[in-house]
Amino acid sequence: MPVEVDILEDSIFRLSPDLLNTLLKDHTMSKEGIQRNIFWATSDYESLGEEYEYDAPIFSHLITGDNGHIIMPRVLKSRDTQAARSRDMAEVFTPSWICNAQNNLIDEAWFGRKDVLNTEYTDEDGNHRWHTNSNPITFPEGKSWKDYVRDTRLEITCGEAPYIVSRYDTTTGEMIPLEQRIGLLDRKLRVVGENTETSGEWLEWAQEAYKSIYAYEWQGDNLLIARESMLISFIEYYQQKFGKRPLLKSINYIAYIISWNVWQMDGLKGVVPNSCGERRTVVADLFGTREEVCQCEGCQKDDIRRHNGVYCQIKDWRAKDPKTGKMGKRIRFIDLIK
Repeated sequence: MPVEVDILEDSIFRLSPDLLNTLLKDHTMSKEGIQRNIFWATSDYESLGEEYEYDAPIFSHLITGDNGHIIMPRVLKSRDTQAARSRDMAEVFTPSWICNAQNNLIDEAWFGRKDVLNTEYTDEDGNHRWHTNSNPITFPEGKSWKDYVRDTRLEITCGEAPYIVSRYDTTTGEMIPLEQRIGLLDRKLRVVGENTETSGEWLEWAQEAYKSIYAYEWQGDNLLIARESMLISFIEYYQQKFGKRPLLKSINYIAYIISWNVWQMDGLKGVVPNSCGERRTVVADLFGTREEVCQCEGCQKDDIRRHNGVYCQIKDWRAKDPKTGKMGKRIRFIDLIK
């Protein structure tokens, strides 16, 4: 299996320890001055010790150095582990050709025409493939490339985020050349590359692209892989355009955007996974005090707005935060659901 499929956490840590810590951050659970990290949310690693148990947070020292190969893409995991995750968490990854076909439908609706970025076909062996349209993309009347870059996209239960970035086929491990990639973010970054000249302009619109892409995932290892793939894709596209790596401050800012936009969540409840449960309160009355035990009403009634768990927060990058006066307002994800 090509080594490029597995992004080693050590390589990110060598770039900057703070960079890996950013990719591990859970903004919903963090407080001012106190960072909380995403947690494993899988039992796959419990044999390694207490720090790898289901509810334990993921820290950089657990996945670097001698532990640098612990987290790996699904395609590199054992067959037994893959089968267990499919059985326990309904984890089934999608071939790139299906991701491409579905993403093409999104573009067809947006552009009002077919085959904008590529044309799908089946080869003589029955394999589904695509021809990339190498001509600069043209935009319909009344819409510009900037509108396309800013248009919001969301991948639900994203796994390793194959619909967003397509560095490799998540079912075969086959690497996909940059010019052949088909993810929602890949498409936006291609458009940015075709319509900008200077590094500053490219960075501005690449940041806009990342701010418009959202995804959530239950399992912490998948979530980290998705975040890493999005970060490495940023570096790869910049290198292709300018022949050098972007500055660390630019990489750090993209990691910060990713850490907000790709988050850990129970998608059926809108809360941090497993944060619902019994709540015990002490109630005073005429006869003294007594303890009351309350169950989660949202879980009992299947009402997404009545859970007692921690509702996940994301950022609306185009709204002003009333506390700081800066762009980037914290909002609850469920408040976007009509």
